[in-house]
Amino acid sequence: MKKKCNDERNDDLRREYDLGKFLRTGVQGKYAERFREGTNLVLLAPDVADAFPTAESVNEALRLVLQLTELRSKKRKPSRQR
Repeated sequence: MKKKCNDERNDDLRREYDLGKFLRTGVQGKYAERFREGTNLVLLAPDVADAFPTAESVNEALRLVLQLTELRSKKRKPSRQR
């Protein structure tokens, strides 16, 4: 059986990209330290990404949701009267 040449393999890399350049200049484990620190990376749906284009805008919106959740839970707790 004949082995396929690297040029004949099926991959998703576009023709305009130079794989050799990526392999020479790429940095392995570039974000490994962030991952170990507990950074959460989340893929946003395109419509959400359009509405919240920066990390800060996403964080601000989520903080507001947290505040609203806290307010709602405080209203639901029955007050103790003696």
